[in-house]
Amino acid sequence: MDPVRNPYAPGAGQRPPELAGRGRELGVFDVVLERIARGRPERSLMLTGLRGVGKTVLLNTLRSQAINHLWGSGKIEARPDQSLRRPIAAALHMAVRELAPRHRAPDRIDAFLGVLKAFAQRPAPTGRGGAAPKLRDRWQPGIDVPAATGRADSGDIEIDLVELLTDAAAVAADVGTGIAIFIDEMQDVGAEDVSALCAACHELSQLGAPLIVVGAGLPHLPAVLSAAKSYSERLFRYQRIDRLDRIAADRALCAPAEREDVEYEAKALDLLYESSGGYPYFVQAYGKATWDHAPRSPITAADVRVAAPEAEAELAVGFFGSRFERATPAEREYMRAMATLSLVEGDAGGRDDMDAAVPTAEIARALERKPASLSPARDALIKKGLIYSGERGTVAFTVPHFGRYLRTQPL
Repeated sequence: MDPVRNPYAPGAGQRPPELAGRGRELGVFDVVLERIARGRPERSLMLTGLRGVGKTVLLNTLRSQAINHLWGSGKIEARPDQSLRRPIAAALHMAVRELAPRHRAPDRIDAFLGVLKAFAQRPAPTGRGGAAPKLRDRWQPGIDVPAATGRADSGDIEIDLVELLTDAAAVAADVGTGIAIFIDEMQDVGAEDVSALCAACHELSQLGAPLIVVGAGLPHLPAVLSAAKSYSERLFRYQRIDRLDRIAADRALCAPAEREDVEYEAKALDLLYESSGGYPYFVQAYGKATWDHAPRSPITAADVRVAAPEAEAELAVGFFGSRFERATPAEREYMRAMATLSLVEGDAGGRDDMDAAVPTAEIARALERKPASLSPARDALIKKGLIYSGERGTVAFTVPHFGRYLRTQPL
């Protein structure tokens, strides 16, 4: 097979050649955009799922839908150590710039940009002992209007964000459209900023304002939002993004191949689904390796078997190994215990190891340690995005097949 014509794209956030199995999510968002355009109430949207299920790809596709509906849009990627003030200001600046050419009153745009500039320039509160805010929190946006006073500049992120998003929604309403802000890795937004974002979405919902937030994050994102504001359970529409079913996984492989006049034998597709587990990233990785090793069409099960070690080696380095290297020895010990216990738990529940949550008490027992002594390792792994706590007293891997990978690594 010609490697130049290889259609598969295993990459972080890289759109696959065939976005299979996401029709329901795309249809739901189309309805949300149309309802808001007609003045109907709608909730902001939160996408949750493990690593490798295509949340970022779907988030980018939803943004494209918003742009096609002539909405203003902006996107940010949250970071654990960064205030939301600077990135949300940049995203809104981009969104309003998209709407500005269609607005009949340039003064209204300038007035909003003045509020946006005031919001962006407001430094974060000083730390303990009066420490000055970091340079990145004194960002100067490229806005050629004077900063407004008395609006979105109080220094309280909750007050300021409510005022800023309300004003942005008013600009969109003037144009007869909406604004959508897309936030990737939303579980990494700080607690104070999450609370402010929930409060702003609550206010916008009550006003029926045409501005929504579309977030994507790990499975514990709903718990993060709920901890910030109890009403967040009713404030957002949650959509769990999971692995592809067999039909969708086959389509993700076959549709791009057919465009290159290449076919798969049924047994090859059986083996590819078994190897990938239906996870979109793995589907692309195994598909790419199989294409490069197959001598001709149709692609056979034997081709898949020959290519599988290469796909697994690439995943071991780029997908699993890079994450494993970020962990300290104590954190690796914790994850190894999780990997052993998750296999036992998965077998007992009739599931595979990647879906099994493990009680933290069982991990402590396996390591012959007191649970409290393991809290630093557990908390650090959660902060690094390697594990999550979906239910109280349990933890699970954020990465599919990670338990399987750890069990193959030497001590």
